Amino acid sequence: MKRISSRDNPFFKTLRQLSTDAGARRDAGVALLEGVHLGDAYLRSGGVPKQVVVGASAFDHAEVVELLARMPAVEGWILDDALFAALSQLAQGLSLLMIAERPAPTPPERLARSSVVLDRIQDPGNVGSILRSAAVAGLHDVYLSRECASAWSPKVLRAGMGAHFHLSLFEESDLLAIKGRTSIPWIATSPHARATIHETDLRGDVAWVFGHEGQGLDPALLRDATAVRIPQPGHGESLNVAASAAICFFEQVRQRQAG
Repeated sequence: MKRISSRDNPFFKTLRQLSTDAGARRDAGVALLEGVHLGDAYLRSGGVPKQVVVGASAFDHAEVVELLARMPAVEGWILDDALFAALSQLAQGLSLLMIAERPAPTPPERLARSSVVLDRIQDPGNVGSILRSAAVAGLHDVYLSRECASAWSPKVLRAGMGAHFHLSLFEESDLLAIKGRTSIPWIATSPHARATIHETDLRGDVAWVFGHEGQGLDPALLRDATAVRIPQPGHGESLNVAASAAICFFEQVRQRQAG
């Protein structure tokens, strides 16, 4: 592995730009996977990074050594700890960073299997949590509007905990156009809906659609969608959008398993 100890190193300058500039990551078509857990999840999914970067103090750590042994042909770099700290967005953990090619899947012509549709959800933690729940529930396709938080941003990646590597993510989607090419019901949650989620038949394929944390779903997307209510017998504000999504996904799982 090559050692970098100077901030003037051209590769370090590239890393620094990628770590701070979402546009640079998008233009380069890459994602930065920081930390042992995310790196391990990526490798277990069959991914092979373009490069791997390790902080000097972490290079001999057993977990890092094991990960590096699983990708012997990948170009590797060792950064002085001060340089790695200038890239890192983690408060703690082993200093390991993978530069991975960002997938660019081609969306299907028609939305015909259970999917997730996200309209202007801007909190990275919410987006990542929804992706994590979707992957665990066995969903595969997620459509994100142009105004959503970037699915491949470091914060969304951390919240997703490896879910990204098991999903097809279609960013900057024209949701209204997709709705016009859908052959399954669109389902949205509403506290005013008459039917509860438990009373709604979810055994078939559906498109789960969730809207902006404050403004809710675009009325044009809500039109002709089936509205369902999550029972909330207690007090307090309405459910967080990520919590609502998890309840919806796993109610569908429950119904399908029950037959």
